[in-house]
Amino acid sequence: MVEVGCGIDVHEKLIVASIRKSDTEVETRQFEAYTCSLKSLSEWCVSEGVTHIAMESTGVYWKPVFNVLEEGFEIILVNARHVKNVPGHKTDKKDSRWLSKLLLSGLLKGSFIPPVLSVIYRIWYVTARK
Repeated sequence: MVEVGCGIDVHEKLIVASIRKSDTEVETRQFEAYTCSLKSLSEWCVSEGVTHIAMESTGVYWKPVFNVLEEGFEIILVNARHVKNVPGHKTDKKDSRWLSKLLLSGLLKGSFIPPVLSVIYRIWYVTARK
């Protein structure tokens, strides 16, 4: 069971992260989608004792965030369609808090992310065929 988790809502230029320690103890911060800002996100997560991170797989925008955070945390990449919240007015803050709540509840199923070596072989194979 996850004790302290972070839910991240990823967009092209903005990252919204919510760290949840219990149902009542939640803190949300916004970060830019630059490497230095993502490293600040990682440092914040480490300082708060985060072990797991849940993140929506939004287009290709999740990839840089994943690359910066993958070494220090267990990341669960989830399909946005599987974690839809109650219909109504959506905000990035609500989405990140919802992800963190689902993470702590153990209700998320992660997407498959191939190992780095497989990705390298695939790129090599595709380019060699051209």
